[in-house]
This record gives sequence, C-alpha cells and structure tokens, in this order.
Amino acid sequence: MSSPQAPTAIVTDTCAYLPDEIVAEHGIHRVSLYVTLDGDTQPESGLTDYDTFYERLGRSAEGATTSQPSVGDFLAVYEPLLAEGRDIVSIHLSAGISGTCDSANQARQRLIDEGKGGERIHVYDSRSACGGESLLAIAAAKLAANGGDGDACLARVEETRDELKMWFAIDTLEYLRKGGRIGAAQAFLGSTLKIKPILTLEEEITPIERVRTRRRALERMVDFARARKADGADAWVVQHIHDPETAQVLVGHCREVFDSDPIFVS
Repeated sequence: MSSPQAPTAIVTDTCAYLPDEIVAEHGIHRVSLYVTLDGDTQPESGLTDYDTFYERLGRSAEGATTSQPSVGDFLAVYEPLLAEGRDIVSIHLSAGISGTCDSANQARQRLIDEGKGGERIHVYDSRSACGGESLLAIAAAKLAANGGDGDACLARVEETRDELKMWFAIDTLEYLRKGGRIGAAQAFLGSTLKIKPILTLEEEITPIERVRTRRRALERMVDFARARKADGADAWVVQHIHDPETAQVLVGHCREVFDSDPIFVS
C-alpha cells in the first residue's frame, strides 16, 4: 500500500540544487529557472553535462545569465496540487537577486482570481539560495510528511530561516559581476590584491572577508562550521561549483566538527 499523501505540498526552484534522490525522498516539487549562455537559453533543470557547460562558460566573453521561471511554469506545478486539495508552501531564491518570488506570487494571484484555490499557496522568500534554500525546503517537507498544514509548514520554514547561515568562497568575483548578482560584494572589486572572497547571502550577496589563498579560504570555512556547531546547529550541507575534490576535503573537516554526515553534497 502507498503511504497517504501529505496535506501540504512543498515547492522550490532549481537554485536549491537539491539532489534528485532528496527530492524524491521528500516529495518536493521543483520549478526551473533558465540559463542563457552565448545566446542559447535552456531550463536549468536540463543541465546535466556540467563538464561541457563549464568549458563553454570559460570560453565565453559574456558569461552566463539566469532568468526566473514564468508565471506559466508556476501554474503548471501549482494547479494539479491545488486540484488534489492540498496546501502549498513555495520556497524560492532570494527576491533580492531574482524575480522568481514575483512570478510565484503572480501565479498565486491568478489562481485566486480564477477561483482555483490560490489562497492555499504560501510563497516564501528564502532570502537565501542554494544550500540555504534547500534546507528550508527539507524542513518544510519533513513537517508536511507528518501532517503539517500550510500554516504550520510556513512557520517551520520561518523558524529554520532564523537559524540559517551560509558562507561561500570563490576564486573570482568576475562571474557574479557578469551575471549582475554581485550585490554589496561590489566593494571587493576595487581591490588590486589577488584575493579569494568569502561571501554570504542575506537577501543579496554580501562580503564577509578577503583572504589571500584557497587554502586559507578553506580554513575559514571550517572555522565558520565550528562557530555554527557552537551555536547549536545540527544540520549542514556542502555544495560546490565544479570542484568535487575541494568539496570532499571540506566535508571531511566538517564531519569532524559536527560529528555527523552532511544532509547532502551537491
């Protein structure tokens, strides 16, 4: 026999970079953003050959840009879920760097206007992305699986967001600059030093500190993990951009810090 369907459906977008097995395990629904590289636009969900993509990106003079899902993309996900009588909690990429939440809210309003239950949709601006966004979706999905309604799942997301921290280290700000997502990290662009920026995302991308080497950046990331453990954090993920070796080194250090495995690595 199949398990009973959760009363609340959890929706997120592809910027959470959730592994397919996590999506399947928790019954999470995804809406895809779009990626444009050298005039070629495709759904982000269709990107599977990352080796080729990053080769093309390295050769590109313009770099890659992303665009939000359309209202129609959201309707295609929302309508069947509402027709099943379910609430929806829809958790998305920070509105400070994307119009994804706006598209979701437009779809919600259309479904309200058409009398299709749009008022049962709760759109939540994660004020985060990637691993941060993904942890919110997982927290909501776990409560939904235990029978939580839309209001309860939304409250769980808000509680989780209040406890959430995310840091990332990159070799260059150039791709953030080209993609128009650089935010307050713009302040680091004027540096003549060869630096490795450490950043966070709190509505927009924000600089934390500058270090001189990748090794030092990795050390600082482990320091941040220790601080999170000291604050009582009990769940963590590691994500990387085409750098699985460094990701596994970071996982090894963080496993010692947290004395647990990451929820996922992607």
